[in-house]
Amino acid sequence: MKAKEIVELLNAKAIYIYDESLLEKDYNFAFSSDLMSDCLALISHNQSELVLLTGLCNIQSLRTAEMLDIDFLVITRGKKLDQEILESISEFNINTFSTAYTSFEASGILYTNGIKATDVDKEILS
Repeated sequence: MKAKEIVELLNAKAIYIYDESLLEKDYNFAFSSDLMSDCLALISHNQSELVLLTGLCNIQSLRTAEMLDIDFLVITRGKKLDQEILESISEFNINTFSTAYTSFEASGILYTNGIKATDVDKEILS
């Protein structure tokens, strides 16, 4: 699904767009978590096709996305980013959007429209 379709489905507002071509890029997977340690432990591949949904609106979500080479971040629950985070976003070059939906709602919307849950490392979970 094209990023612009995801943005439309989630009624998302752009916070920062590093690369306008993002809107034409295909994304097939999503991962939702407020625990960045879970993101680091469980996202094993498909990062270039992955949308990260989180209600965590601090520097840790940006650093996690950067470490995982995720270029599409959606902040859920309509949370407002403070000035420090807004200034930092441009340094990380991560396309960042905000939606009023909860992470649960946003995940459900994307799932019912064809976005898959990312494969996680099953060995970690057992």
